[in-house]
Amino acid sequence: MPRITPVDYKTLLKIFQKFGCQYKRKEGSHHILTYPSAKRAVVIPEYGEIDVEIIKNNMRTVGMTREQYFELLSKV
Repeated sequence: MPRITPVDYKTLLKIFQKFGCQYKRKEGSHHILTYPSAKRAVVIPEYGEIDVEIIKNNMRTVGMTREQYFELLSKV
């Protein structure tokens, strides 16, 4: 399994929206998405490269597996 590497925010937005997250709003430089079964919102900051820990925390929030992440990443 490949390592999760930093990606830009536009790619990450597309991945989470394809997974089923709904775009809610933008606050400053942060995009807020919701997922039906998640207890909290997914927050994606407008960075050129989003840190791996932020990606992993958002994946954990929505219950996305590494396999699902890489599958969606290959389609973006």
